[in-house]
Amino acid sequence: MGTADTDLADRPARSFRAAVSPSQWKLWNQRPGLIAYCLLIETAAAGATANAVCTEHFSGRDLLVFGLLTGCGLLQAELGREVERLRLISGTPHINLTSVWSFAGVLVLPSALVTGLVAVLYAYLAVRSPYRARRISAFRVVFNAALVIVTCQAAAAVLSRTVTPNLDDALRAGWTGFGSLALATAAYFVIAALITVPGLNAPDRSLRTLFGSWGDNLLEAATLCLGLMTALAVTTMAELALCVLPPLLVIHRAVLVKQLEIAATTDEKTGLFNTTGWHTLAGRELDRAQRAASSFGVLMVDLDRFKRINDEHGHLSGDAVLRAVAAAISGAVRDYDSVGRFGGEEFVVLLPDIHRTDVRVVAERVRQAVERLAVEVPALNGRRTIDGLSASIGIATYPESGSAIDRLVHAADQALYTAKNTGRNKVVSSADLG
Repeated sequence: MGTADTDLADRPARSFRAAVSPSQWKLWNQRPGLIAYCLLIETAAAGATANAVCTEHFSGRDLLVFGLLTGCGLLQAELGREVERLRLISGTPHINLTSVWSFAGVLVLPSALVTGLVAVLYAYLAVRSPYRARRISAFRVVFNAALVIVTCQAAAAVLSRTVTPNLDDALRAGWTGFGSLALATAAYFVIAALITVPGLNAPDRSLRTLFGSWGDNLLEAATLCLGLMTALAVTTMAELALCVLPPLLVIHRAVLVKQLEIAATTDEKTGLFNTTGWHTLAGRELDRAQRAASSFGVLMVDLDRFKRINDEHGHLSGDAVLRAVAAAISGAVRDYDSVGRFGGEEFVVLLPDIHRTDVRVVAERVRQAVERLAVEVPALNGRRTIDGLSASIGIATYPESGSAIDRLVHAADQALYTAKNTGRNKVVSSADLG
């Protein structure tokens, strides 16, 4: 057997030894705040579960419903493996739909069994999906499961303190019961969002980064609604829970298709539009401007002396700087402006429906936003801060600088190089070049 084969055969053993040896856990390599938060959430999940085990009693029907929800969750994971395989190939974000089953459990199961349900589903996903095990550290799997357990326990506590503390009572209480279920759903949604935030490794602390887009939140709301429907099905006829699987799988595949569409027009490193995506939007804006006889602006933004950052701090630090600059540019323009990355350290901004005098104002705001940046990056002895950044910016406006997108980009690019060659860290308009 060759060396590669030996390494492959030993990998499960090494993984097992690392898992049972606390000193080898990757958790200890994280920032102190994240380590403390992981331990806090896991302790809270264990404590709440222990209390539930000691105070709750299970009936035979509870165990039957637990088995049904667990089986449906495992079946959904198996049937969705092909979608997840395509997701892995495309590199799009993981789609977690387990809240359908966990929230249904909150409504129809004792709290201790809800913990068991979450634990089984997450353990199965980790073991059955080796690619996830390679990409996601074991501590993250445990932490994510603990977050869901705490969310479920909190939502169950909220429901138990309403005038209809369980699903059966809610069904008999009409609108009062509806209000209790809506409150439990809202509690699950809000608590899940809030307790996840401290565990995120996100250099950009914007609301969108921390809490996701409208689409992300609507997907989570949809899974909670399906969870409510599953709980209702289990209460009336347990076998009806199987009817939730087809729409859930359709949602899973539809979200993947949308992710693939976004990925095709998105720069992987910064999350901005890539060249293709930006040119598509710019073409649409050109058509609109021609019909409406309006104007728009194009900014070409280039970081000054970026190679020095890569040489002195490494490419990972350079990538962190690029992401921070992307966030700074996006924050300095309007919500409906389009920011793209053309590769390397060069960015491009489309400013629809704007007067040419205002384009320079926006460009100056972008330049100052980059100048104010202080980017924390990992270092051998902890973390270091990269500051003193600057950017040169070239401006072009439609129709003065050209009547085609390529011509406008070229004009902005020429203005950019003039800015670079005449001192850097300045804004130059194509109109200034004559």
